[in-house]
Amino acid sequence: MARAFTGRRMAVVASAGVLALGLAACGGSSDSGSSSSAAPESSSAAAETSAAPAPGEPVKVTLITKDSTNPFFVAMQAGAKEAAAAQGVELTVGSGKAEGDDQGQIDLIEQAIARGDAGILITPISTNVNAAIEKARAAGLYVIALDTPTDPPDVVDITFATDNCLAGEAIGQWTAGWLNGEKATIARLVIFNDRMVSVDYCRDNGFLKGMGIDIVDLTVMGDEAESGTYTTGAGGDYEWVCLEATGANQEGGRAGMEKCLAANPDINVVYTINEPTAFGAAEALKAAGKTIGTDVVIVSVDGGLAGVEAVKAGEIQATSQQYPLLMASLGVEAIAAIAAGGAPPAPTSANGEFFDTGVKLCTEDPQDTVTAAEQWTAQQCIDNAWG
Repeated sequence: MARAFTGRRMAVVASAGVLALGLAACGGSSDSGSSSSAAPESSSAAAETSAAPAPGEPVKVTLITKDSTNPFFVAMQAGAKEAAAAQGVELTVGSGKAEGDDQGQIDLIEQAIARGDAGILITPISTNVNAAIEKARAAGLYVIALDTPTDPPDVVDITFATDNCLAGEAIGQWTAGWLNGEKATIARLVIFNDRMVSVDYCRDNGFLKGMGIDIVDLTVMGDEAESGTYTTGAGGDYEWVCLEATGANQEGGRAGMEKCLAANPDINVVYTINEPTAFGAAEALKAAGKTIGTDVVIVSVDGGLAGVEAVKAGEIQATSQQYPLLMASLGVEAIAAIAAGGAPPAPTSANGEFFDTGVKLCTEDPQDTVTAAEQWTAQQCIDNAWG
């Protein structure tokens, strides 16, 4: 059976926790390379290696997201702006033209260095931005990755993220419970087929691991057996039909799902990288006459308001909720604290590699097989949603 693409090397990700920064002193898309000023925000102090502002000058921080249209990144920008306003930080917000615009992120990093910023918050698109990040750190900026760890993780000073592997694992465990021994015929809708992105392979392989499917290499997508058995819950046979790059957007999700259905119309499990992708997949499934929630289930990761409302409406059966506002606001506060002379934040994840901002599994049909995350109702997730 032909595959959209086979494995791509990427980098390891996060885990699940909340606020305890451990600071010693206290606690879409825009044009490529463009940035927009925002109100001040942040918290206290600065590390010895970071650029401290001149007396009387505000702490300057730049937030660089992958794009400015995805609701996840829109929420992240909002969280950073709110924190900056509260902390008196001068915030610059920018992104590339689209999720794949490495050069747009690189240009924004260069601008932050030239401006004399104290630090950068970034959701790195790929390893192509590593050299620019290293240049920023060498210039004294404190750099925090948000949501997407760099490859290798120590390219940045620290990462604030959900454990994307755990988020994927939770929806995989849920899926195995829902199947209850039925054969899984799986469509996998990911982000890229031409670059290394840890969030992509970690969610995807986490999903397979959660189902109890053998993973050859966590950092490679598509190298596992095309068919075999899953072992979580009652266990059963599986076959994965397709691994389609979607760009993590609705149109890509629709087009990717159409290709998967053309390969095998009997798909009954759809894994999606995020909820915009899930919405597109749902369009294609309905057009093919499938009843979502009965003929086929859609599982995803992100937990934005539109996504968890879709869970409540039965359009998505389970999604893992992340907290981008928290990632961004804690990042702003950390850089401000470092700039004021405080200690840098410490990792809180189980593996000691990142600061864990937590994950919940949102569903209206809880399964006993889910152990990777606490299960919340759709309404609980709506009450805590971003976007």
